[in-house]
Amino acid sequence: MRRWGTLAVVCSLIVAVGSCSSDPAPESSAPESSAQGSPAPESSAPETSTAESIADADQSAAPDTTATAAVVEATTTAAPTTTVAATTTTTPIEPLNILVTNDDGYAAAGIDAVVEYLRTLPDVEITVVAPLDNQSGAGDQTTPGGATIITDVTTASGYPAKAVDGFPADSVLWALGGGVPTLPDLVIAGSNEGQNYSAVIIPISGTIGAAATAARNGISAIAISQGFAHEGQPELDYPASIRALTEYLDVTLDSYRAGQGMPLVSINVPTCPVGVVLDPEISELYVAPPAAAFGERAALAPSPCTGSTTDPVDDVDAFNNGTSVLTALDPATLAGVAYTGAQPGA
Repeated sequence: MRRWGTLAVVCSLIVAVGSCSSDPAPESSAPESSAQGSPAPESSAPETSTAESIADADQSAAPDTTATAAVVEATTTAAPTTTVAATTTTTPIEPLNILVTNDDGYAAAGIDAVVEYLRTLPDVEITVVAPLDNQSGAGDQTTPGGATIITDVTTASGYPAKAVDGFPADSVLWALGGGVPTLPDLVIAGSNEGQNYSAVIIPISGTIGAAATAARNGISAIAISQGFAHEGQPELDYPASIRALTEYLDVTLDSYRAGQGMPLVSINVPTCPVGVVLDPEISELYVAPPAAAFGERAALAPSPCTGSTTDPVDDVDAFNNGTSVLTALDPATLAGVAYTGAQPGA
């Protein structure tokens, strides 16, 4: 299989979206909240409205793989006309300050898995700022005037965090606007509960919306999402998210330390059926553009992990193949762009 090749991608957003249901994550018993100011960053992400008829792109239960996803219209506001490039430097950044966020809420299992993994990396400082509760499907919406209620909490494993009573993008803007002592050098959003692939789902993903908000403010960002599990499986395969993130950071972390990382990338990782073991060449990270549409493929269905191709044509094909897929995105438009980052074995 050709791996990590530079792909020129020109994908336009479409308005059709798969219907799915969502079970919001339960609210955590966080300590009493206190009102705090939210200084404005140098530039703010635009508010995006999503049609009320759209179900959350991220959901806690897997969709029915036998039903054809219903299609509804989604409307989004115009993307910014300019994109702020990530700051570059010739001196390695040590420690590398990483802001971790998500759209499932600070207590979710996915963000906990990412934080615990990042804590094993050398010369890294981690700050967690995430929504107070589940904000799946929020896209890059923001609260007018900014979020003002911030609570001291901890992740599932006990790591200190800030819970923002607002949208995922609010969490990022609050942090970048002075909410944390040190501006991040890199933002990682996820790991999300459910895949965020295709030009249909990408614009309404709160996980990608948070990452794009960081990238629009000059901070390189990574969005990572773990695919839904099959019926009967107890949970999503978050360890697979960590394997994919490890594979990616093993060859790109130095670029981020140098301030030369890709502005915005999204990684989608399938949760394969129990007992399915794929050839490592199939399951390893693969670069592919966003699918323009689902066509006859079920939207947001768990991956069947067929392992039937060595050359997927888009992110949905790769995901259904059982392949972890990397897609580079334009922060302003969220359209696919060519991946020009570091490559394994290069």
